[in-house]
Amino acid sequence: MHIKNRGLTLLLSVSALAGAAEPDEIVTDRPDFVESSNVVGKGRFQIETSVAQERNKADGFKDRTWSTPTLLRFGVSDTLELRFETDGRMRATSDNLATGARVTENGYADVALGVKWHMADENGWRPSLGILAHADLNTGSAAFRAPGNGGSLRLAAEWELPDEFSLGVMPGLAWQRSEEGGRYTSAIFGVVLGKGWTDRFRTFVEYSAPQIARARNGGSVTTFDVGGAYLVADNMQVDAAVSRALNKNTPDWSWTVGFSIKF
Repeated sequence: MHIKNRGLTLLLSVSALAGAAEPDEIVTDRPDFVESSNVVGKGRFQIETSVAQERNKADGFKDRTWSTPTLLRFGVSDTLELRFETDGRMRATSDNLATGARVTENGYADVALGVKWHMADENGWRPSLGILAHADLNTGSAAFRAPGNGGSLRLAAEWELPDEFSLGVMPGLAWQRSEEGGRYTSAIFGVVLGKGWTDRFRTFVEYSAPQIARARNGGSVTTFDVGGAYLVADNMQVDAAVSRALNKNTPDWSWTVGFSIKF
């Protein structure tokens, strides 16, 4: 009996050590539009930063905008995190194709402060759920500043599917000001299908609609996105994505290359 007890104790100890040694892999909210339902964890800090460009040609002008989207996340608890988000340093150029004249603007984007609450783990057909609330502050340079403060509320739902596939859906609402100073509400929607090819590499295809609004409020902005992410280490990720406009209100093409690290 004594030998059996020692053997059982050893087995439990090995199992506990194996569980403790499981990697705490980074889970990011990029490069896809649909946010993860997960948070970073109590006391953890995560940086997600990138370089991005939008390109558009319309009405005799060719426009290009460079930005440095950055998201900072800090875990208050195992289910709640604080967030600071901005498109960072901006540079926009507009070329008049008829005259050859170019206008260039440099500056900084607005910032958003927010929280994410992981409200439920996946259980059967119930998805993993997270709620995100952000306050958008018009703090940027004049060329890139929104007409007024705004905000958004989004629900992130995720399912793990067979054969290393995953599905994410994100509906939401945003409150903004128009150029004339009036307030309006727009909808947000995104759906992403992901595929894990190895323990470190995943890809995705996605439909994203950051804004679904009436024409007088700028109309809808919709894209088709493809991209991938690679874990360089358990706490470090590199990624890239390309987006193609699905309507005339959206920049023709955009791309991003990013780096994320968790502490």
